[in-house]
Amino acid sequence: MAKVVLGVYAEAVTPSFTERNFRMNARFGFPCPSSRLAAITAIVFGVYSALALGEEVKVKLSGSQEVPAVTTTASGTGTITVGADHGVSGSVTTSGLVGTMAHIHEGPAGKNGPVIIPLTKNGNDGWTVPPGAKLTDAQYQAFKAGDLYLNVHSDQHKGGEIRAQLKP
Repeated sequence: MAKVVLGVYAEAVTPSFTERNFRMNARFGFPCPSSRLAAITAIVFGVYSALALGEEVKVKLSGSQEVPAVTTTASGTGTITVGADHGVSGSVTTSGLVGTMAHIHEGPAGKNGPVIIPLTKNGNDGWTVPPGAKLTDAQYQAFKAGDLYLNVHSDQHKGGEIRAQLKP
């Protein structure tokens, strides 16, 4: 619809969707619609990432954490990740021992427990959680309570030479 204002022909213009959103968002502290979308995306991605990636636990293995404690110069470090889907991944690297086996066990600090995930040897001093490893619901609850541990066995210490609790 055309209007004549003071003898000048003018066209009535309705603001576009983008212009209306820009004005509305500017009132609420968002300079443009894409800023609001970016903020929402960042929040959603952050929440999703925390759920999808799970909890990453840094471990430092030593003989003093074994049950009973072991006097050794051997040590190990690594990272184990437990996802919200109960999937487990990660690896450890050892030094000062020739490892024969490595496992994730269920058991609180100061106690031994059953093997729940055997690790795969990777080279001379590396151990890796095998692909597809998962915890049961009960094992996941034990993990959340700090009642899982990782240890590496040797010929000299068949019950385990070095150990670390998995503390989320």
